[in-house]
Amino acid sequence: MLRKIILASHDRLAAGFKSTLNYLNPNLGTIEVINGYLVNVPIDHEIEQVLTAVDWQQDEVLTFTDLLGGSINQAFTKYLVYPHFHLVTGMNLPLVLSCLMSLPAADQYLDPQKLRQLIKDAQQQIIYVNDLFAANLQGTEEE
Repeated sequence: MLRKIILASHDRLAAGFKSTLNYLNPNLGTIEVINGYLVNVPIDHEIEQVLTAVDWQQDEVLTFTDLLGGSINQAFTKYLVYPHFHLVTGMNLPLVLSCLMSLPAADQYLDPQKLRQLIKDAQQQIIYVNDLFAANLQGTEEE
């Protein structure tokens, strides 16, 4: 079984994520990047190039995209029919890092329930810091 990790975004976000991930943990494995619309190639063609060697009945593909309504995410939705294809959108660095560090052994498939929990955990890290700071400041004044 092959496991393929793909980061795909408009512009250079995916490449920046890959660079940071490799810096934080150089042992994460091979990460494919699609920086959409930087070259004059249709996005479907770029995706097909990255997925050429995938055996859709056995291999697992974990794909992260930047925008739910974006054309790159939409282009990947046609692969949702395959049993081991996972598409996660709204990627952020904590989400991608936690998912990659939580991958099962190479001979085991990713548990969708585990992936759902990792997404939920990453959502908890999205905080309006002004409110957090104000609450901490108020707590300090009450002491």
